[in-house]
Amino acid sequence: MPDLMSLYLAHPLWAWLALAGVLLVIEVLTGSGWLLWPAGCAAVVAFAASYGGLRPGEAVLVFALLTISSVLLARRYLPKSLLRRADNDINDNVARLVGHQGRVVTAFHDRSGRVFVDGKEWAAEADDAQALKAGARVEVTGVAGVRLKVRAA
Repeated sequence: MPDLMSLYLAHPLWAWLALAGVLLVIEVLTGSGWLLWPAGCAAVVAFAASYGGLRPGEAVLVFALLTISSVLLARRYLPKSLLRRADNDINDNVARLVGHQGRVVTAFHDRSGRVFVDGKEWAAEADDAQALKAGARVEVTGVAGVRLKVRAA
Protein backbone atom coordinates (compact mmCIF):
# COMPACT_ATOMS: atom_id res chain seq x y z
CA MET A 1 0.00 0.00 0.00
CA PRO A 2 1.48 3.35 -1.00
CA ASP A 3 2.12 5.90 1.69
CA LEU A 4 -0.06 9.01 1.98
CA MET A 5 2.41 11.37 0.35
CA SER A 6 2.69 9.34 -2.83
CA LEU A 7 -1.10 9.00 -2.88
CA TYR A 8 -1.40 12.78 -2.51
CA LEU A 9 1.18 13.42 -5.24
CA ALA A 10 -0.72 11.12 -7.59
CA HIS A 11 -4.18 12.55 -6.81
CA PRO A 12 -4.04 16.02 -5.21
CA LEU A 13 -7.49 16.94 -6.55
CA TRP A 14 -9.20 14.12 -4.66
CA ALA A 15 -7.25 14.68 -1.46
CA TRP A 16 -8.31 18.32 -1.24
CA LEU A 17 -11.88 17.57 -2.34
CA ALA A 18 -12.05 14.95 0.42
CA LEU A 19 -10.95 17.58 2.92
CA ALA A 20 -13.59 19.97 1.57
CA GLY A 21 -16.22 17.24 1.92
CA VAL A 22 -15.23 16.43 5.49
CA LEU A 23 -15.37 20.12 6.42
CA LEU A 24 -18.82 20.44 4.84
CA VAL A 25 -20.11 17.40 6.70
CA ILE A 26 -18.86 18.84 9.99
CA GLU A 27 -20.47 22.17 9.09
CA VAL A 28 -23.81 20.51 8.38
CA LEU A 29 -23.65 18.64 11.68
CA THR A 30 -22.73 21.70 13.75
CA GLY A 31 -24.35 24.55 11.79
CA SER A 32 -21.74 27.03 12.98
CA GLY A 33 -21.11 28.77 9.65
CA TRP A 34 -17.37 28.90 10.31
CA LEU A 35 -16.38 25.85 8.30
CA LEU A 36 -18.00 26.96 5.04
CA TRP A 37 -15.04 29.17 4.20
CA PRO A 38 -12.32 26.53 4.76
CA ALA A 39 -14.39 24.01 2.78
CA GLY A 40 -14.63 26.40 -0.16
CA CYS A 41 -10.94 27.18 0.08
CA ALA A 42 -10.11 23.46 0.09
CA ALA A 43 -12.12 23.08 -3.12
CA VAL A 44 -10.22 25.98 -4.73
CA VAL A 45 -6.89 24.50 -3.62
CA ALA A 46 -7.97 21.13 -5.04
CA PHE A 47 -8.08 22.58 -8.54
CA ALA A 48 -5.01 24.78 -8.01
CA ALA A 49 -2.96 21.80 -6.77
CA SER A 50 -4.19 19.50 -9.51
CA TYR A 51 -4.05 21.82 -12.51
CA GLY A 52 -1.62 24.47 -11.26
CA GLY A 53 1.03 22.04 -10.16
CA LEU A 54 1.31 23.22 -6.55
CA ARG A 55 3.60 21.17 -4.36
CA PRO A 56 2.16 19.93 -1.04
CA GLY A 57 3.78 22.67 1.05
CA GLU A 58 2.64 25.37 -1.36
CA ALA A 59 -0.88 23.95 -1.41
CA VAL A 60 -1.09 24.06 2.40
CA LEU A 61 0.18 27.64 2.39
CA VAL A 62 -2.36 28.68 -0.26
CA PHE A 63 -5.11 26.93 1.73
CA ALA A 64 -4.11 28.75 4.93
CA LEU A 65 -3.91 32.16 3.24
CA LEU A 66 -7.21 31.69 1.39
CA THR A 67 -8.97 30.52 4.55
CA ILE A 68 -7.72 33.42 6.67
CA SER A 69 -8.49 36.03 4.02
CA SER A 70 -11.93 34.63 3.18
CA VAL A 71 -13.00 34.52 6.83
CA LEU A 72 -11.76 38.06 7.47
CA LEU A 73 -13.35 39.43 4.31
CA ALA A 74 -16.64 37.68 5.02
CA ARG A 75 -16.78 39.06 8.55
CA ARG A 76 -15.97 42.54 7.24
CA TYR A 77 -18.15 42.81 4.14
CA LEU A 78 -21.08 40.40 4.44
CA PRO A 79 -24.20 41.87 6.02
CA LYS A 80 -24.50 41.03 9.70
CA SER A 81 -27.91 39.46 9.05
CA LEU A 82 -26.23 36.71 7.00
CA LEU A 83 -23.61 35.98 9.62
CA ARG A 84 -25.80 35.66 12.70
CA ARG A 85 -28.52 33.21 13.41
CA ALA A 86 -32.16 33.95 12.81
CA ASP A 87 -33.63 36.62 15.05
CA ASN A 88 -36.92 34.78 15.39
CA ASP A 89 -35.53 32.15 17.73
CA ILE A 90 -38.47 30.71 19.64
CA ASN A 91 -36.23 30.23 22.66
CA ASP A 92 -35.61 34.00 22.95
CA ASN A 93 -38.69 34.82 24.98
CA VAL A 94 -38.25 38.60 24.97
CA ALA A 95 -37.08 39.25 21.38
CA ARG A 96 -39.98 37.25 19.97
CA LEU A 97 -42.37 39.84 21.45
CA VAL A 98 -41.35 42.45 18.87
CA GLY A 99 -44.40 43.16 16.74
CA HIS A 100 -46.87 41.89 19.36
CA GLN A 101 -49.58 44.18 20.70
CA GLY A 102 -50.68 44.68 24.27
CA ARG A 103 -52.26 47.13 26.69
CA VAL A 104 -50.84 49.72 29.06
CA VAL A 105 -51.24 48.60 32.69
CA THR A 106 -49.99 51.77 34.41
CA ALA A 107 -49.89 55.17 32.73
CA PHE A 108 -46.52 56.21 31.37
CA HIS A 109 -44.60 58.99 33.16
CA ASP A 110 -41.32 60.25 31.66
CA ARG A 111 -41.67 57.62 28.91
CA SER A 112 -41.69 54.75 31.46
CA GLY A 113 -44.57 52.49 32.43
CA ARG A 114 -45.83 48.94 32.47
CA VAL A 115 -47.56 46.97 29.72
CA PHE A 116 -49.36 43.64 29.45
CA VAL A 117 -48.14 41.70 26.42
CA ASP A 118 -48.52 38.02 25.59
CA GLY A 119 -49.96 37.10 28.96
CA LYS A 120 -47.30 38.85 31.08
CA GLU A 121 -46.70 42.27 32.56
CA TRP A 122 -43.50 43.98 31.43
CA ALA A 123 -41.60 47.16 32.27
CA ALA A 124 -41.72 49.33 29.17
CA GLU A 125 -40.30 52.47 27.64
CA ALA A 126 -42.19 54.60 25.11
CA ASP A 127 -40.51 55.24 21.76
CA ASP A 128 -41.83 58.78 21.59
CA ALA A 129 -42.80 61.46 24.08
CA GLN A 130 -46.50 60.70 23.64
CA ALA A 131 -48.23 60.09 27.00
CA LEU A 132 -49.73 56.62 27.12
CA LYS A 133 -52.73 56.21 29.42
CA ALA A 134 -53.75 53.03 31.21
CA GLY A 135 -55.69 50.73 28.89
CA ALA A 136 -54.20 52.17 25.69
CA ARG A 137 -53.15 49.68 23.00
CA VAL A 138 -49.42 49.50 22.29
CA GLU A 139 -47.14 47.63 19.92
CA VAL A 140 -43.72 46.30 20.92
CA THR A 141 -41.02 47.82 18.68
CA GLY A 142 -37.89 46.51 20.37
CA VAL A 143 -36.13 45.42 23.52
CA ALA A 144 -33.69 47.46 25.62
CA GLY A 145 -32.19 45.24 28.30
CA VAL A 146 -35.15 43.89 30.26
CA ARG A 147 -37.56 46.64 29.14
CA LEU A 148 -39.80 46.55 26.12
CA LYS A 149 -39.85 49.53 23.77
CA VAL A 150 -43.40 50.33 22.77
CA ARG A 151 -45.42 52.81 20.73
CA ALA A 152 -49.12 53.53 20.51
CA ALA A 153 -50.88 51.01 18.27
